[in-house]
Amino acid sequence: MTFKHNIKIAEPDITNLETGYVMKALKNNELSYMGSYVNDFENKFANFCEVSHASACMNGTVALHLALIGANVSHGDEVIVPALTYVSTANAVVHAGAKPVFADVHANHWGINPEEVIKKITPNTKAIIAVHLYGHPADMDPLLKICKEKNITLIEDAAEAHGARYKGKRVGSIGDIGTFSFFANKIMTTGEGGMLTCDDQETIDRIKVYTNHGNDPHKRYHHQVIGYNYRMTNLQAAIGCAQIERANELLKKKKDIATQYREGLQNLPLSMQPFMEWADPVNWMNCLVLGDTAINRSDLEDGLNKCGIDTRPFFVPIPNLEIYNDPESYPVAESLSSRGINIPSSTLLEKKEIDYIIQSIKNLF
Repeated sequence: MTFKHNIKIAEPDITNLETGYVMKALKNNELSYMGSYVNDFENKFANFCEVSHASACMNGTVALHLALIGANVSHGDEVIVPALTYVSTANAVVHAGAKPVFADVHANHWGINPEEVIKKITPNTKAIIAVHLYGHPADMDPLLKICKEKNITLIEDAAEAHGARYKGKRVGSIGDIGTFSFFANKIMTTGEGGMLTCDDQETIDRIKVYTNHGNDPHKRYHHQVIGYNYRMTNLQAAIGCAQIERANELLKKKKDIATQYREGLQNLPLSMQPFMEWADPVNWMNCLVLGDTAINRSDLEDGLNKCGIDTRPFFVPIPNLEIYNDPESYPVAESLSSRGINIPSSTLLEKKEIDYIIQSIKNLF
């Protein structure tokens, strides 16, 4: 079996529902942030995450920056972030004027390792960012305990984990502030876009002021602080409203795809992302980690690409990047990064395509 076009790693899942909402926004001239859909999207997403408040913004990196502002992080502060995640987690800390301090991830669930976090805390530590990597929740209870004891803000980077649960609780509702991305490859998308979730009214009000040029919401053109233009448009929010309504459908598709991969790729010298008993992950990406085999990651990537199958490597550990150039060793993050590969995970995948991917991987071994 062959396919004329590449099987993509991820694609936006857009239906007539999304198109209809966007057309309605266009007909009502609701193109900017002023209109009905942004508020509607915020309310629906807050309900989805089981929190009191949500605030929309232009992307996931901006959401992280705003979360740090909401936590009063500024110059001279330190923020502990996992060594293995997308670079924006650390970049947002720099944008806030603070210093990212890296901690290794846990081999069992790939989230930031609480034992490593403890080693990195100093009097300057203002926040910890827990990333729910590839859709699997980080182990939050130990982090919550650390933060309570040390009076540190706990931020959840749930950009890849819409709908995941930790011990029954939705991610984004567990720490002090949650952040999400709606980039085109995410489980729910608005093309670009982000969201913050929080139960504290004062924090969310502060975030909203900074999102909209520092403007006083009760006094037009009176700017309280030097803010940013970090607003989401109604066109994006219109798509988001439809995606929220389809959340259960999208999450079920992700779960079904992951199940097919797990069943089809047994008895090979590789493993998939572990699932902890306390987690209900959402399988944003289906992750393979090579074991003891003559095939390395580049061989697997090249072989699958020749079959018309799109892949992507795991993130490079942030402290290994030249822009951060941290000489310390992060063995778990470095091992996973060197052996890990993501395979197609789009909710638009058909069974015949998944079967083809599985068989192609088997053939390469």
